[in-house]
Amino acid sequence: MSASWAASGRGAAAPRAGASMDWVTQSGLVVMVAVLFSVSGGMLWLVGYNYDGLIGNPATKIHPSTYLLVLLFAWRACTFGNPIGYMVSVADRRPASTLMAVISIVLLIVVILRQRPGMAGMIDTFVAPALLVMMLAEADDKTFGRLQKVVHVVMTANALLALFEFATKTLIFPYRLDGEAFMTDLRSTALQGHPLANATVTSIYVLSLLSGARSLPTPLRLGLIGLQCAALVAFGGRSAMVLTIALGGCYMLIQGLRTLRTGRINLLGAALGFILAALVPVVIAVAASYGFFDALLERFVSDSGSANARVEMFDLFNHFELRDIIVGPDIDLVESLRRISGLEQGIENPVIRMTIYQGAFFTLLIFFSLALFLYEVARRCGPGIWLLMIGWLILLNTSESIASKTTLLTKFVVMALVLYRPVVVAVGRPQTQPSA
Repeated sequence: MSASWAASGRGAAAPRAGASMDWVTQSGLVVMVAVLFSVSGGMLWLVGYNYDGLIGNPATKIHPSTYLLVLLFAWRACTFGNPIGYMVSVADRRPASTLMAVISIVLLIVVILRQRPGMAGMIDTFVAPALLVMMLAEADDKTFGRLQKVVHVVMTANALLALFEFATKTLIFPYRLDGEAFMTDLRSTALQGHPLANATVTSIYVLSLLSGARSLPTPLRLGLIGLQCAALVAFGGRSAMVLTIALGGCYMLIQGLRTLRTGRINLLGAALGFILAALVPVVIAVAASYGFFDALLERFVSDSGSANARVEMFDLFNHFELRDIIVGPDIDLVESLRRISGLEQGIENPVIRMTIYQGAFFTLLIFFSLALFLYEVARRCGPGIWLLMIGWLILLNTSESIASKTTLLTKFVVMALVLYRPVVVAVGRPQTQPSA
């Protein structure tokens, strides 16, 4: 009898564990991703929500998409029937994501107790992407299809807005710190809120279009790649531009050689490629004659001390004892040394910044969990994800990135899981895509 009871218990639990999402959760995830990619700090300021600033209500320092994601997670746990059972189920499916969420929450408590900066950063930067990966483990093809459309539509709108701002020299949603707009920097801010954030997201999207996004027709993918590359110039992201050209060029060369080795060449595609290759120099020459690349060239010539800052940040360690480096030095001392060293714009490396502000032990824990998290995400993606991962890891180290409050990691996770959705061909069945 006990055996039959156990079997019936497993039979009742199995469908529940694998049950598809309810329509509220599905629609909520789509809305959450749309808010994540399209609502910036500058836009939030217009409605009285001081997200990027240092002063004001602490509740406004967390992005609305994170609040929405937490509410969806709680809703899904309740509709599952057993909230504890739901958390155990998603933790079993995505152990690395669960580990990063737990470590981030524990370190959040440590940050609060030690009265150090970065409380909101732990939530937006690490907890949010972990929760999203855990929830997407249940998503079906229909949900992923909607998320793909949202990413493509918002990124296209982002690029068009960037080019409009570049052409008119008018920033629609300028970056603001406690309400003060940085109008001296006329690089496009578009929907992501900051030129560097825009450049990073756009570069990652271009790499995704190159090696992922298999559901899009090739002509449309090529058109989107051209549009996004033009937007990169408007954002003035030097590292993002160089990385996109270098990695994208290497990938296209590898793919071209692989195609030549197979001997299967699409004549129409080859003709179109030669025509586009012939037109590229003409387009570049015309754009340069109209001053399209002037802003980008100015960034390469004068980087506002960014290159020097990447050298000066290493000298900060000379002022600390070994104990301070391990557990984190005094914050007032760090701020003083940072200003004296000319690092007012920040410490442009996430590992160095987090080590200096939080300590090496804190940094080791969070980056250990991050490494496992990225490996788990990569395992759930289709071929070509290596290009995106390499690009992400390089761009990650060109700014403060995940060492401060940002939604970049969550956006990266969305692009990886949504645009690299694996396709499996079952014998005797049409192509289907397994759940994440």
